[in-house]
Amino acid sequence: MVMALKNGIILNAPELSKENSLKTLVENRTIHTLNHCELNLFETYQEAQLVPLKFNDLVVTSMLRGKKVMHLFDKEGFDYLPGETVIVPSNVEMKIDFPEASKQNPTQCLALALDHSKISEILNLLNEKYPKGQDEYWQLNANNYFFYNNIELAASIQKLIKVCLSNSVTKDIIADLTLQEMLIQIIQLQTQKGAQDNTLTDSNPTLSPIIAYIKANINNNINMKKLSDVACMSTTAFHRFFKRELGITPIEFILQEKIKMAKALLSGQNIHVNEVSYELGFEDSNYFIRLFKKHEGITPKQYQKLTVN
Repeated sequence: MVMALKNGIILNAPELSKENSLKTLVENRTIHTLNHCELNLFETYQEAQLVPLKFNDLVVTSMLRGKKVMHLFDKEGFDYLPGETVIVPSNVEMKIDFPEASKQNPTQCLALALDHSKISEILNLLNEKYPKGQDEYWQLNANNYFFYNNIELAASIQKLIKVCLSNSVTKDIIADLTLQEMLIQIIQLQTQKGAQDNTLTDSNPTLSPIIAYIKANINNNINMKKLSDVACMSTTAFHRFFKRELGITPIEFILQEKIKMAKALLSGQNIHVNEVSYELGFEDSNYFIRLFKKHEGITPKQYQKLTVN
């Protein structure tokens, strides 16, 4: 079971270590090793700053409890909270602050270290079985390393935790299958984030003009036939292509972009919710309000009250 958060899906955290088994109060580490991945569970029980951590393999990290501040790639530190995932390439040093950690409020984070040969095997399989097109490949993007868990990714990570902690004789086989699923989901989330941040031009020239058209016409009712024409595909082929690339349907992406635009319109200005609904091409303001609440957990009016100065 996972729990929804406004920004991401929170994983069910494993039980904390018994106090008498702790080797340290800062980044106490428990390791569970499989053939092609290693689950590391880190727990911290006191405040600390700039704690270094580095792995020889690529790691998928996800916060389980508490708050960290992550320093990566010589960039400004950022808050790291449950519901969020960060990918760190091999041999890249993280420096971590624990501004709120205590025995009453410990942090817990997982780090899944993935065998390089297994990653290559999965990516080669995807590129062989599901080729994207000329000069386009299934690949992980090291520059797109932070994102919020969606339901699918949270479920895969949760499954890997369960498998790694189990005593099943088949756990290595199950883990390998789940790793394949997780890598696909990560690539799709990275593509989604690239689409939202307008950074797809070089990495996905087929998808870029489609995303550009959606953003340029976000205030209108966007026709799937027109999107298919922009992609130079049949409607069926386009829908399949889009879902494969981003892990969501074109309609779902369009609605995400409309909600993003709605938040921008509602922030810092006194505009009526009905005006925002109309501006974004919604014929029914009640539908817009329901959709906004489904995505954000609060109504547009409540969101506006939280953001207007």
